[in-house]
Amino acid sequence: MGNVLSRLIASLFGDKEIRILILGLDNAGKTSILYRMKEGTFHSTVPTIGFNAEQLEIGKLKAQVWDLGGQESIRPYWRSYYQEQEAVIFVVDSCDKDRMQVAKRELMSIIEEEELKNAVVCVFANKQDMPEALAAAEIAEALGLSSIVDKKWTIIPTSALRGDGLKEGFEWISEAVQSKV
Repeated sequence: MGNVLSRLIASLFGDKEIRILILGLDNAGKTSILYRMKEGTFHSTVPTIGFNAEQLEIGKLKAQVWDLGGQESIRPYWRSYYQEQEAVIFVVDSCDKDRMQVAKRELMSIIEEEELKNAVVCVFANKQDMPEALAAAEIAEALGLSSIVDKKWTIIPTSALRGDGLKEGFEWISEAVQSKV
C-alpha cells in the first residue's frame, strides 16, 4: 500500500530534481536569494568567488541550485556550468541603473548559448524594497526581454531582504519546466 501511495504522490507532484543556475552581475543579490530560499531568513553575504550549490525543495519543486559569482572576471567561466541546466534565474539589481546595459549584454549572451537552448529563464528584479528601484516593467524594457521569442521567460519583482516574489519565481520555474515535458 505504501509503495502505491508513493507512486501516486510522485505522479502527482513529481520526484525529479531539476537543475537551476542563478546568474547575474555582482552585488545583484544572487547568494542572498539562494540562502533566503534555503534557510527562510535573510543573511548578509560576501561576494561569491566561485559558486555556492544547494538542494532546495519548494512546494513540488526539488532543485539542485548553483549560484555563480558575478564579478566580471568570473563571468566567462559561467559556461562551464551550462550543461544539463533546465532553468536560469537571472538576478538584476533593480537600483543599479548604471549597469543595466551590462546586465542586458550578459543575459542575451546566456540566452544564445546552445547548451541552454531548452532552459527556461526567470528574471528576478531584485531589491524592490528600495525606494529607488526600477519597476519590473522598466527592467524588462531595459533588458530587451520582449525580443526573446524562442524561449519561455518571465520577470518577477523580488526582494531577497523581505523574501518577496522568490517563492513565486521558483513555482513559475517548476510549472514552466514541467510543461515542457
